[in-house]
Amino acid sequence: MTLAHIRISLMPSANSSCPAPSIPTLSDNNMPRACLATFLMITSFIPTINHFDIIATVALPDDDIFALDIVSKIHTDHDSTAKASSDFGHIVEAIPNGVFHPTSPADIAALIRLSISQSKPFTVAPRGQGHSARGQALASGGIVIDMRSMGRGDNVCYVNMSIDELWVDVGGEQLWIDILHATLKHGLAPRIWTDYLRITVGGTLSNGGIGGQAFRHGPQISNVHELDVVTGMGEMITCSPDKHSDLFFAALGGLGQYGVITRARIALEPAPKRALWVRIAYSDVGSFTSDQELLISKRSNGSGFDYIEGQVQLNRTLTEGRRSSSFFSASELDQLAELALRTGSTAIYYIEGAMYYNDDTASSVNQRLERLLEELSFAPGFTFVRDVSYVDFLDRVGREEQKLRSAGVWDVPHPWLNLFVPRSRILDFDAGVFKGILRDAKPVGLILMYPMNKDMWDDRMTAATPDDGEDDVFYAVGLLRSAVAAGELERLERENAAVLEFCDREGIGCKQYLPHHASPDGWRRHFGEKWSRVAALKRKYDPWAILSPGQGIFFPASAAVAGGSGSV
Repeated sequence: MTLAHIRISLMPSANSSCPAPSIPTLSDNNMPRACLATFLMITSFIPTINHFDIIATVALPDDDIFALDIVSKIHTDHDSTAKASSDFGHIVEAIPNGVFHPTSPADIAALIRLSISQSKPFTVAPRGQGHSARGQALASGGIVIDMRSMGRGDNVCYVNMSIDELWVDVGGEQLWIDILHATLKHGLAPRIWTDYLRITVGGTLSNGGIGGQAFRHGPQISNVHELDVVTGMGEMITCSPDKHSDLFFAALGGLGQYGVITRARIALEPAPKRALWVRIAYSDVGSFTSDQELLISKRSNGSGFDYIEGQVQLNRTLTEGRRSSSFFSASELDQLAELALRTGSTAIYYIEGAMYYNDDTASSVNQRLERLLEELSFAPGFTFVRDVSYVDFLDRVGREEQKLRSAGVWDVPHPWLNLFVPRSRILDFDAGVFKGILRDAKPVGLILMYPMNKDMWDDRMTAATPDDGEDDVFYAVGLLRSAVAAGELERLERENAAVLEFCDREGIGCKQYLPHHASPDGWRRHFGEKWSRVAALKRKYDPWAILSPGQGIFFPASAAVAGGSGSV
């Protein structure tokens, strides 16, 4: 079969937009610095002014007219800046001076070049769905790039696919749910998914992108062939493992510090049609973790589950919590509560798995599941199975979102804490946190706990994993809790701080995923041996430190003059 490149047109969803094709490097001749002198009179990029005064005192050359077009795409009205001043966490607030609405990667490059032409460059933060929790998408006194604006002038949206080589080109602003529907039209789908699909490609790739398929395929950042990135120098660079590889690996898991991801080439695989969605319960954490590790050792297709995660349900959540669930019926929740009471366990653990199948394997999938369950040591009688479509399984959190929105508990503070815990210390973590710090907690939200194979993570990428060289497995533990009542945010933050202090005191060696650190020293410890490379690449690709300033990893160049210790 010859290489087949297919362009698929989609009606855009409310928040989706179009990716741009591969783009060349932007040369200095595209916007000469001399021409930008006119725009030194644009003085509104300071915190005390929230609008743009453009005083045209001279005739503008063509390039200046282009730059003026860029400025015209910055919205400074209160409604725009207010919406861009917070994120999903609803914990950090940072008011920008404006919100930029680009229509192409070239617009983003021009904005950045406009910034660094100023005597005091303004900061820039790309924002997709704003699903970060601690300020990655915020830019106090700077400009937030509304990535959803890309391609809004078109009536349709495009993705480019290669059926033979099994990849799809998508824009950094596109939603994973739209990519799923586009690729399924050709019987294909990306290999690894986050649990929530209404977030953008650029957002997840800047962090890692983990989910239940990671044990087999690694995180989303391990399933990318190529990127288009607009750097902090305003250069548009196509990069891959073989071309500008330092930028490629820096941007993947790079927390937005090296550039804005405008296109990604994502690996695909044949997509199944249906899934057996399974949850199996445990009252003993040792059996729970042993079975999880057994399951992730079965990496070849057809030898076990195709998706493996795990959850922790604290006792009070089961006995006093709501009597409905997107998966469990009320009677099944009663069974789980009875198991907790009967065993005296402070928590019930359950493995969540999925076994994919098609029409030609439908007759054997139940037998495969039964054989697999015979190898496990869960509580007898506590197996729960649902037969659902592949799309319904992948989009299960999207349906839960609608319920939470209806109940008024979606747009609330989310003081999430996500950790990577070495396998050698996961039982210590369980004893100190779930049986200690959180023993009597009754959280609103999920607690995730599941293992991943460390060799599926490429250490050349910026993303940090536990340093323990003896462990070939580490656990993702997510305290995905919501503050739905007065005073809960402060309490949950105190509990998170207690968890981190416990891990530090006991030398557990955790790394934060979707990290937050209050000081430059905290970031240095987070990156560990990678820090010198992280800082050197920052100096190379964003020397003014204008990109994604909200997390405080590096201080902008103007702060460096004042002696900021995290400056580049």
